[in-house]
Amino acid sequence: MKKVILILFVLASLAVLAFQFQPVKKAVTIVTSSIETPSLVNKDSLTIASRVNLPEGYKRVTYKKGSFQDYLRNYKLKPFGSKIINYDDTYYFWQGGHIGILEIPVPKNGLQQCADALIRIRSEYLWDNNRKDEIGFNFTSGHYCSWKKYAEGYRPKINGNKVSFHKTASANTSKENFYKYLNLIYMYSGTLSLYNELEAVAAKDLKIGDMLIKGGSPGHIVMIADEVINESGEKLFLLFQGNTPAQSVHLVKNLEDSTLSPWYQLEDDTVISVSNYTFGNSKFVRFK
Repeated sequence: MKKVILILFVLASLAVLAFQFQPVKKAVTIVTSSIETPSLVNKDSLTIASRVNLPEGYKRVTYKKGSFQDYLRNYKLKPFGSKIINYDDTYYFWQGGHIGILEIPVPKNGLQQCADALIRIRSEYLWDNNRKDEIGFNFTSGHYCSWKKYAEGYRPKINGNKVSFHKTASANTSKENFYKYLNLIYMYSGTLSLYNELEAVAAKDLKIGDMLIKGGSPGHIVMIADEVINESGEKLFLLFQGNTPAQSVHLVKNLEDSTLSPWYQLEDDTVISVSNYTFGNSKFVRFK
């Protein structure tokens, strides 16, 4: 009997030690992954699709040329090794979590933070594809602000959570005015407004351009940049993000699975770590 109790005690002790060392093992994995370049990364490339090779047994999901998905997949990147730059031209303190910098200017005003960067990418796609009338976003208050009305000269009058729009400026449809409109959106929209505004998507239905979001202050958001599938129907995804402070938009590594990195498996209702942020109580959403 004593022998049985001793064996049970030893097994229980080993179980406790194994549990205690899990965080250490995870930390070692993350540190190692942040230093190394994933084996699937192609350094001699300047687009998202060409920067990352396919995992064995997978092929890219096909999308129509000119679609938002095709636009993102072929987005231009800076040369491999480019660093994440803050809006004030300083280097971001954490350079170990990315494998590519997207060719998106970072305004010096500091407004283009995580949600704002994705709003800009979506808006520029609509602008470049003659779909300007579709550009519009909710403020955190819930009030809708469209580029069309802004271009006609309408501006918001904001008093707390009360917002009304009045024609106080001349009509102006220029690209310069378009970026002034985006600065307004950056000021009054964010992860919380997108979380409440956008359609939720199940993980099984995800496609390029969909986003993982945690709404709040602070919250965070990342966008799917590419998508592959195998014969069993299992999918993997690439993710990119802006950040706070406003900084270079970048493709992130998968720091917890170096065998897949930078590809991610995405599932509903799971904790997902992305570079320097961990998503919990979040959801997938899609731009209208």
